[in-house]
Amino acid sequence: MSLLNQLFNRGVFGGKCKTSLNLAISRIKLLQNKRDLQQKHMRKEIAQFLQAGQEPIARIRVEHVIREQNIWAAYEILELFCEFILARVPIIESQRECPTELREAIASIIFAAPRCSDVPDLLQLKNLFNAKYGKEFVSAISELRPDSGVNRTIIEKLSVHAPSGDVRLKVLKEIAREFNVDWDSSNTEAEFSKSHEDLLGGSKQISAATGDSIVPAKHGSFKSTTSIEASQSITPTHGKQEPQHLQVPKSLSKMPSFGTNEIQPSIRDDDAPPAIDFKHETRPRSSDVLERARAAIASAERASAAARAAAELANVQF
Repeated sequence: MSLLNQLFNRGVFGGKCKTSLNLAISRIKLLQNKRDLQQKHMRKEIAQFLQAGQEPIARIRVEHVIREQNIWAAYEILELFCEFILARVPIIESQRECPTELREAIASIIFAAPRCSDVPDLLQLKNLFNAKYGKEFVSAISELRPDSGVNRTIIEKLSVHAPSGDVRLKVLKEIAREFNVDWDSSNTEAEFSKSHEDLLGGSKQISAATGDSIVPAKHGSFKSTTSIEASQSITPTHGKQEPQHLQVPKSLSKMPSFGTNEIQPSIRDDDAPPAIDFKHETRPRSSDVLERARAAIASAERASAAARAAAELANVQF
C-alpha cells in the first residue's frame, strides 16, 4: 500500500511541478517583454530631463531604471533555472534528497519566490519543494544560511539596497550617450561624491560659540564669589570683638589698635567690582581685563590684611 501511495504521490508531484514550471517560464517571458517597453520609456524620459537641465529629477528616476534592469536580469536567470529543472523532473521524482546538480536552481527559485510577486507560479514551486524536502530545507534557503546554494547574482539583483552613486552615474551617461544628449556630468559627479553631514551629532560651530560665551561668565562669577567669601570671613569678627572693653597687656600696648572705624573702610574697599555686562560686551578688551584683575588683587590684599588684624585682636581677647 505504501508503495502505491509513493508511486501515486510521485506522479502527482511530477505533474504539478511540470505545470508550474511551464507557467512560470511563459509568464517570465511576458514580463520581460513588458519591462523592456517600460525601460525604454523611462530611459527616454530621463534623457529629456537631462536635456532640459533637470538633473535632480533624473537622478531619482534613474534608480527606477536600475531596479527594472536588475529584475529583468533576475528573471532571465530564473527562466534558465526553470527550464533546467523542467528537463530534470524525473530525476527529482526518483530521489528523496535534493540532487546536487539541481541544488542551485531549486534554491534560487525558493529564494526568489516571495520576492517576485509578478510570478505566482514560483510560490507554487516553493510549496511543492517544501512538501518534498521539508521546512528545514526551505527555511535554510530563505534565511541564506551557509551552503544554502542560492545563486549570488540572484541575491544581488533582488536586493532592496539603493544603488551606489557610481552605478547611477554610469547609467545616466549611458542614457545620455544613447539619445545623443550633450550633458555635462560634473554637477552630478560632485553630488554623488558629496559626503552627507551627520546632523545627529549637532553643529560644531554652535558648540564652539557656546563654549566661548560660558568662559567669561565663569571668570566673573569667580571674582564675585571670592569677594563675597572674603567679606563674609571678616564680618563675624566684628560682631565678636569689642575693642573698648579689652585690657591689653603692657607688652602689647605699643601695638596699634584696630577699631571698628578702621576695619570698616577695608571691608568697604573689599566690595566686589561692578559686574560686567556680558550681553553688551561679550569680548572685553585686554587692557580692561588687566585693570580689573589688578583691582581685584588689591582688594584681596586689603581684605587679607584686615582679616589678619582681626585674628590678632581675637587672640589678644582670649
